[in-house]
Amino acid sequence: MKKENIVRLITIIGLVTIGILARLIDHPANVSPIAAIALFSGAMFSDKRLAFGIPIAAMMLSDAIIGFHELALIVYLSFALCVFIGWFLIKKSSIKNVILASLAASVVFFVFTNFAYWLLYYPNTFEGLVACYTAALPFFRNSLIGDLVYSGVLFGGFAFAERYIEQLKPIRIK
Repeated sequence: MKKENIVRLITIIGLVTIGILARLIDHPANVSPIAAIALFSGAMFSDKRLAFGIPIAAMMLSDAIIGFHELALIVYLSFALCVFIGWFLIKKSSIKNVILASLAASVVFFVFTNFAYWLLYYPNTFEGLVACYTAALPFFRNSLIGDLVYSGVLFGGFAFAERYIEQLKPIRIK
């Protein structure tokens, strides 16, 4: 692997690691870097094993500290879908693409995790489904905020670094 690719890879992994560490600090409910990390990984790693493997391994490690829960598998599935969103929607990092992908990731995470929550904790009726999603709306607002802010930090930080660090000039990692 070329030196430029190694520097780029280390920088991307470093940003993902910082995002996961941010998950460990105290924050309002659902204002977390989870979806942003998935989007960033999907957009930055051309090797899909890295795009899925690194952030999911990091999530599992942070869950080992925070604690696993009964919806962890659904959270990981949602996380993987967000990697796909980053892979497909962010062919070229632009403010518009990052915002659209962040919004899509927020919706995917909200729909999947709350559907699972409804199956486990609410009456499995239409009224229960509506009640579940209605109760989750404040958390959705927080997810939107977190996803947009953390996506801005990850993509914006990397774009800033690319501009000023020669070894980070765009080269797709293979």
